[in-house]
Amino acid sequence: MPTTSPRAALRLEGIERRYVQGEGRLEILRGADFAVMEGQSVALVAPSGTGKSTLLHIAGLLEHQDAGEVFIGGNATAGLPDAERTRIRRVDVGFVYQFHHLLPEFSAQENVMLPQMIRGLSRREAATRAKELLGYLGLAKRLEHRPGELSGGEQQRVAIARAVANAPRVLLADEPTGNLDPHTADHVFHALSQLVEATGLAAVIATHNLELASRMHRRVTLQEGQVVELV
Repeated sequence: MPTTSPRAALRLEGIERRYVQGEGRLEILRGADFAVMEGQSVALVAPSGTGKSTLLHIAGLLEHQDAGEVFIGGNATAGLPDAERTRIRRVDVGFVYQFHHLLPEFSAQENVMLPQMIRGLSRREAATRAKELLGYLGLAKRLEHRPGELSGGEQQRVAIARAVANAPRVLLADEPTGNLDPHTADHVFHALSQLVEATGLAAVIATHNLELASRMHRRVTLQEGQVVELV
């Protein structure tokens, strides 16, 4: 039987981004091309100041590029109005940052429920999926704990569950383990990798941790505004 080839969940073509500094221009991205397939994890490894966060923000439709196109699920996004870009971010893209940004007054389960309820799911449906996700990430006994009652690694796993609660196509993570000790970082990364494999997510993870990066499907860096594959 023929097998179905994986599709590009995220594709960037000819992305350019520049900033005005005084009387000059700072070129960050110069015609950058990049694609991530379904079920694939890609490590973005590059020194600070080379444009990693800019690339992630453009890929996640948080920032407009100066030229080029971002395709999410095969659909072009550059010409879309802001309301439609917001809808795509809410449905098709999940974000994880170095700091978890959980809402301190809500429990772990409620933090994961909120994005689902904003999308329109009932409280019962959202609670069920939140419980399943947190259980999958090893937090079944921490559902009712607020962020201040959780360890750093537990907080970050709640943040990952929240990021994937709406079953996005793409997960973008900016130094998700940068604030954790090596043992906890390894545990969080393992949980993230399991989710990618189990759900078919396309994950782009910016990291300075070369050991973790080596365990992903691909590794890329930024050189002179271009995305370059690392062997």
